Amino acid sequence: MESIWAGSGSAVTTASDSTPFGLYDSDSTFQSDAPKFASWCAKRLGYPIMAVEMQDTQFYACFEESISEYSSQVNQFNIRENLIHLQGQPTGSSNNVTHKRVTPNFGRSIQLSEQYGTEAGVGGSVDFKSGSIEVVSGSQVYDLQHLWGSVSESNNRMEVRKVFYDASPAVVRYFDPYAGTGAGSIGMLDSFGWGNMTPAVQFMMMPMYADLLRIQAIEFNDQIRKSAHSFELVNNKVRIFPAPTSTYTLHFHYLLKKDRDTPFQDSGGEGIGTVSDSSNVPYQNMEYSNINDVGKQWIRKYGLALSKELLGIIRSKYGSIPIPNAETNLDGDALRSEASAEKEQLISQLREDLEASSRKVMMENDSEESTRLQEKLQKVPLPIFVG
Repeated sequence: MESIWAGSGSAVTTASDSTPFGLYDSDSTFQSDAPKFASWCAKRLGYPIMAVEMQDTQFYACFEESISEYSSQVNQFNIRENLIHLQGQPTGSSNNVTHKRVTPNFGRSIQLSEQYGTEAGVGGSVDFKSGSIEVVSGSQVYDLQHLWGSVSESNNRMEVRKVFYDASPAVVRYFDPYAGTGAGSIGMLDSFGWGNMTPAVQFMMMPMYADLLRIQAIEFNDQIRKSAHSFELVNNKVRIFPAPTSTYTLHFHYLLKKDRDTPFQDSGGEGIGTVSDSSNVPYQNMEYSNINDVGKQWIRKYGLALSKELLGIIRSKYGSIPIPNAETNLDGDALRSEASAEKEQLISQLREDLEASSRKVMMENDSEESTRLQEKLQKVPLPIFVG
């Protein structure tokens, strides 16, 4: 096998001419472009004036690596842009999102709102459970974690969210069908603005906001002037006021802290096999035939830098070679240094171009364009009406 570039490369169709990983060997566009790339790189490296100590398969390997690097850079950018919208979606090769447009959605916001819903008791993704204990006459304090959690929940920590304590509601004092039958009730009706009307008539005729205001006044009055029936809940211990005088059942709602605080809550069947982070987002190597001419030009330049680096490594095996009556120094180190600088410049340029097309920058540009358009429209003179 020739160790120096022969002037042309064979097509990438046989096993001997295949690339190291074979990522694009079946792509017809790659098969036709690979020999052209090898010939172009060899000429850029000095052929035919200078010998190029590389084979066609080495150029093909650089070509494959260049395409993979371009695909990786673009995919990494897309992952940063779309990860928040792809989390929870299925993974696997059948769900490949390469070359696909990802539409923003409210999935993450809805999951966050579910957490707020759980805390507010108006929904959420954590189930509320029901429990009950027996209240004994004369006993005020009850440890719900001990009495219920240790028995019914295997001692898992609970958080009691609501206690159904049967206290007399304010509406009982506000509207009583027998309120007008007692001699002492007339003054109470007058204080509520009912005058000589019966409670039933006044209850139907007064607006709703008046009812709410009077009920709030009664509750506020009871809170200040009398010891109302109530309870105090601290650390799952409930204290009942006043002390019970009979035995009855006290019901309550609670949730388990392990269900609420786990970071792996199952929402809509999400779990194993779904996108969690950048490591399992289903972006795959781009198809070379689907890359536009702008991308292919970057790939050619980066592939040339890789070829130059490889040639530099080959020529660095010996620092110099003897010739009659002297010796000549090889340029391996210089080639490697140039290649490193070119690679770094190309990567930086590509990342800048990608950032310039990010969703954030595009929205800022749209906003600025709208502002400029509004300023321009404000300078357009209004039409003059001639009657």
